[in-house]
Amino acid sequence: MAVHLAPVTSSTIVVAVDVGKTSAMLSAADSARQRVVGPVEFAMTRTGLVRVVHRVEAVIPPGAQVKVGIEAAGHYHRPLLDYRWPSGWEVLEFNPAHVAEQRRVAGRRRVKTDAIDLEAITELVLAGRGRLITEREEFIGELAAWASHRSRRVTTRTATKNQLLGQLDRAFPGLTRALPDVLGTKVGRLIAAEFAAPARLSALGVHRLIRCAALRDLMLRRPVAERLVGAAEDALPTRDAAVARRVLAADVGLLADLATRIGAAEAELVGLVPLSRFATLTSVPGWGVVRVSNYAAALGDPGRWPGPRQIYRASGLSPMQYESAGKRRDGKISREGSVALRRALIDLGIGLWLSEPAAKAYAGQLKSRGKHGGVIGCALAHRATRIAYALVRDHASYDSSRWA
Repeated sequence: MAVHLAPVTSSTIVVAVDVGKTSAMLSAADSARQRVVGPVEFAMTRTGLVRVVHRVEAVIPPGAQVKVGIEAAGHYHRPLLDYRWPSGWEVLEFNPAHVAEQRRVAGRRRVKTDAIDLEAITELVLAGRGRLITEREEFIGELAAWASHRSRRVTTRTATKNQLLGQLDRAFPGLTRALPDVLGTKVGRLIAAEFAAPARLSALGVHRLIRCAALRDLMLRRPVAERLVGAAEDALPTRDAAVARRVLAADVGLLADLATRIGAAEAELVGLVPLSRFATLTSVPGWGVVRVSNYAAALGDPGRWPGPRQIYRASGLSPMQYESAGKRRDGKISREGSVALRRALIDLGIGLWLSEPAAKAYAGQLKSRGKHGGVIGCALAHRATRIAYALVRDHASYDSSRWA
């Protein structure tokens, strides 16, 4: 299942690329680190890239093994990764943190130029580092796009909720004491949308509030209605309440629109996940379409990972290690890796923790031994990593007896 890098030989030519917003720098060197091309700057266009590739092809010997190292730069480097390079050329992606670390190894911690970055990328390629870029499934790209779209909307919704609660406290002081989770309940959203003025809710009264909720297919219990009306009658007036209610109305509309967009993204994911090689992951208790999609988007092509240990290490969940004089000390998690992958693995672990009996028992054992929540979460993320890798590799459904 794993895709391994071809070893560096005496005939290896390293093409290092440092990407910018509108242009990029390129250099080519042999395995002895002798420069054969560049550094040369080219425009991030089809014409510019074709011209510089032809320049490299003109100087490399026949039968040479070519490795292209590209430093990740947000989304700016994506066109180079997706470009159809000459047949036989191996394309590698590098974490910017690893390139910066290589500069420090070379004694250039406080000096950063494009030429120095190209030298650092060349050294990393010759050392056998980098993530091999392969032909990805079309569905993986679509999954990543929709999962990222949903994540951005969820982040925006969370920020909007926080702002909305601030406006609600100005418009209706004391409401959150009567109904702590205002935006998490249908009744709370009804109050925020239509009864943000305490005087209006107080004049409505308990009986009419219950009937008003019933007309909207909401069952409002009398004790809750009494608490809400009581909070309205006891609310302190604020000078800017009228303005806060106007802003609140706009935020409520935005919140509803975000919920619609999130639902639409999830509907797309529901259609894409069964068509991908990650479909079997939904057979695991607690792993729904959203969790599986986030994992697929963060992982990418599963064929490029040798095993679950590499996935776990790439997420930054492995502990920092310090060994001296024969003594090894493990520290906290390194956090050196993909944030998206780390969040996805932790979320898969939480899904197991909440829904899978064996994982619940394992978490209980760790808790009885005095482990805190962070350690338990990492342990279950490690368990989830092994399960997810095995199911995708074997194209198998989850068997609880195997993972008990």
